[in-house]
Amino acid sequence: MSPTSRRPGRSDASGEERLAAYLLAFPETTQESPFGPGVDVYKVAGKMFALIGGDPETPSISLKCEPARALALRARFAAVTPGYHLNKAHWNTVRLDGTVPEDELLAMVEHSYDRVVAGLTKAVRTRIEGEARPRP
Repeated sequence: MSPTSRRPGRSDASGEERLAAYLLAFPETTQESPFGPGVDVYKVAGKMFALIGGDPETPSISLKCEPARALALRARFAAVTPGYHLNKAHWNTVRLDGTVPEDELLAMVEHSYDRVVAGLTKAVRTRIEGEARPRP
């Protein structure tokens, strides 16, 4: 993703589109809407690693996270809360209100993707790890 003055975490359509494009740039990622319109689920090899939805005025993204890191992020950023309708120990929900810096948000996305890939079979992990990744 090329750097610009806008953050992908802002609650504007352009920021959401850029964030969606970044998510889809990860190897073997697909986007589905199993919960209906307004909620986009991003999966790697069929396993969810991100979910974008929430209030249209201030959407949010839910991301998988190592439990200790999840707690640290919640303590550091008011916009990061326990996963909404998800396992609170392993998921964070981040309000896309622009208060979380772009580099931090993109690092959270990458961490979530890596956590899910780590749980896949060795054959799938090996295939995915050989593919190119997006650049923040």
